[in-house]
Amino acid sequence: MTKEEFLILINGASFVSFKFAEQYLKNKLVPEFRYDVFLNISPDDPSLTQFDIYPEDNERIETGLTDKEVCDLIYRNGKVPVWIDIAVNKSDRKVTTFKLLCAGRYSDDKEDYYYQSGGTGPFGIKSPNLPVDYKEGQKIKLKTKS
Repeated sequence: MTKEEFLILINGASFVSFKFAEQYLKNKLVPEFRYDVFLNISPDDPSLTQFDIYPEDNERIETGLTDKEVCDLIYRNGKVPVWIDIAVNKSDRKVTTFKLLCAGRYSDDKEDYYYQSGGTGPFGIKSPNLPVDYKEGQKIKLKTKS
């Protein structure tokens, strides 16, 4: 995967996640995107040889990134995490912020990407965090940034 392909995928996944989130949220979302990136959510055994693994990223979080900054952070040696869950996380009048939960395994083989068959490569579109007592059809208020 090239950096350009990754940027196309992150922008497409962001738009789909944005539209998906609207059905759950009372908030008015704006199409100006930022990302909070949680690396190595699945800390993997460094002895795995099929993938590149970066144990130094365990518990690493980077916030408020642009799409290009996300690309610079997680596009490594032509490889990206095999899955990246994306969901709207925060919103204010200027920015919609997505949470990106990233696998610890990096690959350049599209067959390794969990959501490749759906056309989003490594990106899995998830709903915003819903409360435990959530009822279908109900809209919730998403936290806003300070």
